[in-house]
Amino acid sequence: MTVLTIEEMAEILAPGQAIAGLDLGTKTIGLSMSDLGRRFATPRPVIRRVKFTIDAQALLDFATAEKVAGFIIGLPMNMDGSAGPRVQATRAFVRNMEQKTVLPFVYWDERLSTVAAERTLIEMDVSRAKRAERIDSAAASFILQGALDRLSSLARSAGDEFSA
Repeated sequence: MTVLTIEEMAEILAPGQAIAGLDLGTKTIGLSMSDLGRRFATPRPVIRRVKFTIDAQALLDFATAEKVAGFIIGLPMNMDGSAGPRVQATRAFVRNMEQKTVLPFVYWDERLSTVAAERTLIEMDVSRAKRAERIDSAAASFILQGALDRLSSLARSAGDEFSA
């Protein structure tokens, strides 16, 4: 497995390959999936964290079932751009996954993704209890949607280069 930039991921993805978004929390891993056209991110049920080996296997089982071509994982930077303990934990998780899969990971700045997800769930009139269940997958969808939008922008730019 390799850690790639979003530009490198764009180069290796084949048409029709879906990618997954991850929001790594201390108690759960929020999941989302793209459609095959990589236009939309859809939340999936969370993985309840137990210990790394069990969490990793659950993630790999999900990847196999959904035919995931790569992961976009939220990198929880501080608002001032510095990296705190959660960034270190996320990077350690990805390093440990390197031993278990060849699927690539892309780090994606997730500042405010949980805030945006919570606002959306509130606007949808989702109860506080249901928001607690859905927030991590909703945040994973915001993370993935940002990456999908960037991939779309890169594809348009590449098309412009070829038509010039």
